Amino acid sequence: MDIRISNADARPIYEQLRQQIRKSILSGELKEGEALPSIRALAKDLRISVITTKRAYDELERDGYIHTVAGKGCYVAPLDSALVREDGLRRIEEQLKQALELAHSCGVSTEELVEMLRTIEEEEREDGKCD
Repeated sequence: MDIRISNADARPIYEQLRQQIRKSILSGELKEGEALPSIRALAKDLRISVITTKRAYDELERDGYIHTVAGKGCYVAPLDSALVREDGLRRIEEQLKQALELAHSCGVSTEELVEMLRTIEEEEREDGKCD
């Protein structure tokens, strides 16, 4: 698992860490039951606070991505299909908000934006990229 923390990133360090681990789990890079680095070891490797690392792990556990076994460590939790779908829907909403903001700043109406989406979908179906 390759984690990169950037001081130039506007997000807090714990959030950068949380998002990168979540992404690794959702992509399958980290598999169900796989052990995560200990909080102390990861903090040391990344040269960040143990408290920061613990907060990222706590939030991942709260959201159902990992679970802790007392005295053993943290492990990737079984993926809940509803959790994966909800995460995908959230990411789609973020992208759509950005598209809507850009469209409006360019004078493109919502109706035109929807029509663009339909056209793209038709082209993808013709190319066999969308089912």
